[in-house]
Amino acid sequence: MELIVAVYDDWGIGKDGTQPVALSADRKFFRETTRGATVIVGRKTLADFPGGRPLPNRVNVVLTRQNIEIDGVVICHSPEEAAKLAQNADRAIVIGGGSVYKQMLPFCDTAYITKVHATPESDTFFPNLDEDTQWKLEEILQSGEENGIAYQMCLYKRI
Repeated sequence: MELIVAVYDDWGIGKDGTQPVALSADRKFFRETTRGATVIVGRKTLADFPGGRPLPNRVNVVLTRQNIEIDGVVICHSPEEAAKLAQNADRAIVIGGGSVYKQMLPFCDTAYITKVHATPESDTFFPNLDEDTQWKLEEILQSGEENGIAYQMCLYKRI
């Protein structure tokens, strides 16, 4: 299983349920990387999507403890249930938010990390894979600058 996330220099990923700094290059990378895949997302993150609706051209799996139904999504109530469902997908990608990343990280072996070289205030953080001996930076896929903010799209692999 894979994951995709944008992190700031302090590995922050958001504040108050949204990204303080979002780059169009990262949004494009996200769309291209996840198109056609099964995506695993939390209920609160889904609510932050445009119109609070599932992402098009993807199988949307919502990981939640709540006993709810949401049109256009598959509901899973545990990380194990989501991981089992992901085994049957051609490609499964965890897309957030913070608690879903923490729960699903042990099941992932590939991580697409966009490093946004800024440090806005964050209240949610992703584990620093550069300091985790189980992960290795494999490749910098793309580098650039947008609105004066440098970024790198990085591919990490579990060792």
